[in-house]
Amino acid sequence: MATMLKIASLFSGAGGLDWGFKMVGTYDIVFANDVLYAATLTYSRNFGMKLIECGEDVVEAVPRAVMACDVEKIIFSPLADKVDILIGGPPCQDFSIIRGPPWDRNGIKVKRGKLYAHFVRALAVLQPKAFVFENVPGLLSANDGYAFRTIIEDLAKLNIRWKDIKKMLSLEVNGRVVNSGYEIIYSGVSDFSALGVPQRRKRLIIVGIRRDLFSSPQQIREAKTLLERAISGDGSLFKKYPLTPLEVFEGRALTQLQDSYVEIMEKWKGIWREVGTERAKRWKREVWDKLTLDVVEDYLRLNGIERADEAEFEEAMKLHEGTLKQLGYYGVPVAELRLPDGTTDLPKNGRNTVERVRRIPPGENHEFVYGTRWEVEGKGISLVYRRLHPLQPAYTVVAYGGGGTYGYHYDRDRAALTLREKARLQTFPDSFLFYGSKAQIRAQIGEAVPPLAAAEIAKALLRILEKLEPLSPIPKA
Repeated sequence: MATMLKIASLFSGAGGLDWGFKMVGTYDIVFANDVLYAATLTYSRNFGMKLIECGEDVVEAVPRAVMACDVEKIIFSPLADKVDILIGGPPCQDFSIIRGPPWDRNGIKVKRGKLYAHFVRALAVLQPKAFVFENVPGLLSANDGYAFRTIIEDLAKLNIRWKDIKKMLSLEVNGRVVNSGYEIIYSGVSDFSALGVPQRRKRLIIVGIRRDLFSSPQQIREAKTLLERAISGDGSLFKKYPLTPLEVFEGRALTQLQDSYVEIMEKWKGIWREVGTERAKRWKREVWDKLTLDVVEDYLRLNGIERADEAEFEEAMKLHEGTLKQLGYYGVPVAELRLPDGTTDLPKNGRNTVERVRRIPPGENHEFVYGTRWEVEGKGISLVYRRLHPLQPAYTVVAYGGGGTYGYHYDRDRAALTLREKARLQTFPDSFLFYGSKAQIRAQIGEAVPPLAAAEIAKALLRILEKLEPLSPIPKA
């Protein structure tokens, strides 16, 4: 195997998935693409790659560049034989419309469907050793599961049956024989908190390895077992002892944060009287009265951990501290940062928002103030005006939305999170700077794969590929 594995990235965004591979150190990103200019600018400046705006014409992929244009405009042939891994998260929202039921496959007629199809096209043209496909968990149930089954089939067998794709391939393959497809060695939903991310973030991950790299069914079974264990977090103490927002915001492991925790929680004392509803009184009985205000005891109970073995807990805290150091957060409270990209600026919140969230304690949402003058219509959406809890993984950081979906700090004197706090919840290093408007940066952060989780996937994939050698080169016509 070559010293460095070459990566092509599609639908790259700001580069969260890519940064995780970069963290491992054995991967070399040779190409990236996204349709949004601000995201590619962020990518270019952080990865040190040339930025090319493509315009409306069909263009050839340029090695060592990030290209800001629609993926359908890119001819991948110049990257053939230069890519070992293809990664990306193509949008599949309209898949059921595009492909339809088996009796009505009318080709690619919807924009987002084309995007997914171009990931398959890139696989057919580049024929990399492996691919990593990321998407939302909802894809599993879309169209009664038909969408997911078809995607798996397409990725595994490279089913090039759409006339649009066949036409494009005829321009690109140039006599190159399309390989027999990919062995799907992992397809499932991972909760990234089990991989060290301080956030309950579930994502569908599909990983495939080119079939000609396997010499026996035993190798396939071993690869599947290794990747399943790595992506599920089995064997990692993070699955039992998750990293918390308090730790990544303060830059210290949990056992060093007793005073900070007490200071935060004491501000919420008596909130039940201030709000005055039956729900608030119930919260006092069911939540507040059960707190010990001992940071370790409350952490264990809130995360459903029975009395921990002392040695195991100590090992977990060393893991937390090591992760904070790896990410560059250790000893650097996020509140003390002043970064030039504006991500450390405090958001401007309206007076009504400030007054409302002052009455919503950690872990609660807009429903806590139903029946009061701070009530707001949330339409049953749990994310609306929901505060983080300092001792539990954050809820999913989102890219878009108004109406209280921005994300709110656990400190009573704070309202909306800063963009940098969101970036830390996503495990971007503080040295990773973002470009664009505040709304564009929010989207870049919220749409990203957390680099720390991506690094775990990359390490597991590397261990598998290091054991495999192709039986023969890909044939040429």
